[in-house]
Amino acid sequence: MPNIETVEVTTDLLILGGGMSACGAAVEATHWAKQQGLNVTLVDKAMMDRSGAVAMGLSAINMYLGQSEGANTPEDYVDYVKQDMMGIARDDLVYNIARHVDSSVHLFEKWGLPIWKDENGKYVHEGRWQIMINGESYKIIVAEAAKNALGMDNIYERVFITEPLLDGDRIAGAVGFNVREEKFYVFKAKAVMTCMGGCVGVFKPRSTGEGLGRSWYPPFSTGSSSYFTMKAGAEMTCQEVRFIPVRFKDAYGPVGAWFLLFKSRATNAFGGEYMVDRADELEKWGPYGKAKPIPANLRNWLGMLDEFEGKGPLFMRTEEAIAKLAEAYKDDKKAFKKKMKELESEAWEDFLDMTISQAMLWAATNTAPEEKSSEIAAAEPYFIGSHSGANGAWVSGPEDFAPDEYKWGYPNMTTVKGLFAAGDASGASAHKFSSGSLTEGRITAKSAIKFIVDNSDLPNVDDAAVEDMKKKTFKPMEIFEENKDYTTDSEINPNYILPKMYMFRLQKIMDEYVGGVSTNFSTNQAKLDRAMELLEMLKEDSDKLAARTLHELMRCWENVHRTIQAESHTRTIMAREETRWPGYYFRADFPKLDEENWKKFVNIKFHPDSGEWEIINRPVIDLL
Repeated sequence: MPNIETVEVTTDLLILGGGMSACGAAVEATHWAKQQGLNVTLVDKAMMDRSGAVAMGLSAINMYLGQSEGANTPEDYVDYVKQDMMGIARDDLVYNIARHVDSSVHLFEKWGLPIWKDENGKYVHEGRWQIMINGESYKIIVAEAAKNALGMDNIYERVFITEPLLDGDRIAGAVGFNVREEKFYVFKAKAVMTCMGGCVGVFKPRSTGEGLGRSWYPPFSTGSSSYFTMKAGAEMTCQEVRFIPVRFKDAYGPVGAWFLLFKSRATNAFGGEYMVDRADELEKWGPYGKAKPIPANLRNWLGMLDEFEGKGPLFMRTEEAIAKLAEAYKDDKKAFKKKMKELESEAWEDFLDMTISQAMLWAATNTAPEEKSSEIAAAEPYFIGSHSGANGAWVSGPEDFAPDEYKWGYPNMTTVKGLFAAGDASGASAHKFSSGSLTEGRITAKSAIKFIVDNSDLPNVDDAAVEDMKKKTFKPMEIFEENKDYTTDSEINPNYILPKMYMFRLQKIMDEYVGGVSTNFSTNQAKLDRAMELLEMLKEDSDKLAARTLHELMRCWENVHRTIQAESHTRTIMAREETRWPGYYFRADFPKLDEENWKKFVNIKFHPDSGEWEIINRPVIDLL
């Protein structure tokens, strides 16, 4: 092993991540930090221009209220989120984001994002909360604003964060390594914001072979937010709330524009419209089944029931939707042709803006959306705090709105002193999407700067502990070097496990025992017990992870981070003895909604010193 250089960086506020919430944090934090003479540093595993959930682009902003036009209120949005999450949401956190989100969208436009306008100059809506954009360069535009605010000297890209640094009950910084250079980084800070995204790759994906790396949510989000906050000892929430989106099959193209903008129908293979034919099923799921719009998981569930009865595959009737939209022009041949061309262009642009692989699949399979339907299917489970999922850290609420049970410190601070979370890293506040995540980043950054002003001392860092972390960080490379000559093929060696094989084992466990694709998203106590048994064995083998390169070292650590997300998910599904989110997962041994006993948060806390886990029940408080 070469002698790895140690680089120490001391700052006031350390922002971990480079996605939307981190960019929002960077812009807001620097504004307030300059007034106080403070320094802000950002560390990103990737490059900020193409980092985070909207890295490839986006065709719509999914959270915009239009408050200045009197269209919607924050209270309306809280009601929408609460219904979609089957009653499990923090009203205070959702409200706080909702009342500020429009200003973030206006910033996007100021920074140069093209937002569709109608003939009256108003934003074109895809749905009640969604507005259409030309968003291929969405992330580049937002990242440019963040970089201009921070200055490149305060940005560290291609640095993978492995572990938190602690000074007793206070966060003290983070350590990590450069994925391109032989450098180990020690970041010391007075406060830390974690914005490192959600988690993909815990469950076996539908796509295999050359499509293995595909997912709807970015494949480079591998649970670093959850790992960091849990290893710091923070209380977590909604870890059982995985998200399973229905997407265009095989290339994971989103379906939102087709449902909302094109008004398309989804049917089974025999033309049956499951949302209509199975309406009676919604009566079984309490008040949430009667809500409009119908919660995302229940929409999934109705389609799954058709699949279980052998009526699949399911299809998005794209050709029908386009024909219906153009029908008004059928008497004018020229106008009809022009409208059809416009609709075809919009159909392709929807994917070219954000899911290029779907456009490629259409081309590869001779699919013209105006002529032929496309398959849709439920994807594998993801862990995400900003879409129709809510897992993340349990954070303190806004000072003017949160009840005492939800408020213990500075807004968006976790239960660890000085450690803040935003975007996919903060829980119980679903449906933030890109604009809400950036907004929460802004809210959290302002709060973190206030914390630093009130707690201006730099926490202590144990140098011996840092040295141990350095050894632990690069241990997979040492293991490979020590054992590589034992066999002639580095892929096969009894003395170590390579990251891809470890990932396959993790995905197989979670898929087969914790309700993945191959089990129709169903599980029970016996399967969960078996999953825990196998996860314990897997964790033992994580000590034998080996890396041949720095890139593979990153893959090793990604798997370590995924594993704690997998375990917390399994433990919290086990704790919640009901089925609250059919369509996301189904507990066959507790197949019904239980409002009386389980309308509450099932929180979880990992105790780093002992390695023990604690389940904590918290109340759902209806504030509106």
